[in-house]
Amino acid sequence: MSEIRTRFAPSPTGFLHLGSARTALFNWAYARRHGGKLILRIEDTDRLRSRRESEEAINDGLRWLGIEWDEGPFRQSERAERHAEVIASLVASRQAYRCRCTQEELEERKQRTIAAGGKWTYDGRCRDLDLGEECGPHTVRLRIREGADLSWNDGVFGHSGQDAREIGDMIIRRSDGNALFNVAVVVDDLDMGISHVIRGADHHPNTPFQIAIYQALNVEPPQFAHVPLIVGTGGKKLSKRRDPVSIQHFRAEGYLPQAVCNWLIRLGWSHGDQEVFSAEEITSLFDLEAVNRSSAQADPGKFQWLNQHYLKQLPGNQLLREVLPFLEAEVDAKVEVTPGLERLLDLLRERSKTLVEMAQQARFLVVDAIEIDEKAARKHLKPAIAPALSSLAEALDELGDWSESEIEAAFERVLAAHGDLKIGKLAQPVRVAITGGTISPGIFETLAALGHEKAVRRIRAAIRGVESTAESRTD
Repeated sequence: MSEIRTRFAPSPTGFLHLGSARTALFNWAYARRHGGKLILRIEDTDRLRSRRESEEAINDGLRWLGIEWDEGPFRQSERAERHAEVIASLVASRQAYRCRCTQEELEERKQRTIAAGGKWTYDGRCRDLDLGEECGPHTVRLRIREGADLSWNDGVFGHSGQDAREIGDMIIRRSDGNALFNVAVVVDDLDMGISHVIRGADHHPNTPFQIAIYQALNVEPPQFAHVPLIVGTGGKKLSKRRDPVSIQHFRAEGYLPQAVCNWLIRLGWSHGDQEVFSAEEITSLFDLEAVNRSSAQADPGKFQWLNQHYLKQLPGNQLLREVLPFLEAEVDAKVEVTPGLERLLDLLRERSKTLVEMAQQARFLVVDAIEIDEKAARKHLKPAIAPALSSLAEALDELGDWSESEIEAAFERVLAAHGDLKIGKLAQPVRVAITGGTISPGIFETLAALGHEKAVRRIRAAIRGVESTAESRTD
């Protein structure tokens, strides 16, 4: 097939799973690398579990990641007539047949076979009965040719396949008239001209039967590539209950889409020792030959490192746009954008792994009043430091130019007036007084970002707190 056409075919039964997002990314990258197209197909034939809101969540997650599809989204449920048409043609050409064996009968024969030491596949009881539509409740089975070659050269795992005798004549249509997953997938891939099926390794066992369906239709199957599954720390399978596995979760936790894509593309694929990949590099370098066969272990530490890397790279106006919703959620109020806030966010790049963490660290600047950590206050806001803090408050209040250099000069004057007092002994109490805690960027930069009025007011409030504590102890 001259045109490369890949597809991402999720089931809309929940959020966009980490593994599904990586599959979409691999398909998108492969199509873009080779000038092809990505088709989005929603496999919603599980009517009990499929939800339109889940479909929207998947679409929204893909858009957030920057994974654009060229055709679709198509819904498998809207193609039921086409699936039925193909199944009817297979019956008419004797590539498939009707089977009236009930589930109870099949289970009884299966158990007898296993008890006798055999391996169960359908025993072919209805294979040559030429049952018509009037035969009563029935399924439809594919007629697997004995000795059929059901092998393929997998784009990741190499030579793969299964003996036709191990498959048996499997069902392609249920007794309720609905096509089974394997035949629906084959028909959809065929009609949509899919050239490469890139999907998770959990679908590897489905492929021999799907190849048998292609053979029954007398058409060439696409090229298959099954990518390794993602596992958690220690090689354990990711659990929805134990592990964060949804793209929506990482978005809500303040990860950037660039970091998520970069992290996902490296789970099972590599390009030398390179760790950081832009979207342009992903689409120009990705190919199946470098996809590993072994399971890909998700490394949270590397994920955070990547996210911080991208936080550092964001232009200031974009960083502000990204963090502002998280900051407003943190303080539960509309936040006014000031030069001080923009300066602080720039300072916090080196100290924040996520947008949530950055918003938490910037909280002190946008609220009117702060809560001082009791442990930090006991350690740093002691009566002995009150005189120096008072001198500093006066020196800062008198500044006409609220700049980092002038703030530093005010500190130097206070330190000189208080003998052997070192900068750390004064800076840390000031930090606790103006932020509520012991961690912030450099004290001069932090004060400059906070602003003249708030800084002086908070230092004086801390002094009153120190004096009040000292008086209560005296009483």
